[in-house]
Amino acid sequence: MALNAKSLGLAGGILWGVGLLILTLVSVWTGYGTAMLNGIASIYPGYSIGYLGAVVGLIYGFVDAFIGLYVFGWLYNKLE
Repeated sequence: MALNAKSLGLAGGILWGVGLLILTLVSVWTGYGTAMLNGIASIYPGYSIGYLGAVVGLIYGFVDAFIGLYVFGWLYNKLE
């Protein structure tokens, strides 16, 4: 059974982007998850724990997961 690489990428991108947005906002309000988010900040240039950083994280998270899962789906289909 073949995977739809575009749909897989979109689904994963939306989940990771929105998840990072929510976790960043929770961290701004409560301080929860700052260690993990500081690690993510070392990977995504321009990302920080703050309101603007939440939007930047949403964009980076979506693009990162979309590309990664699109390539995964494409490779899966080639090896099937």
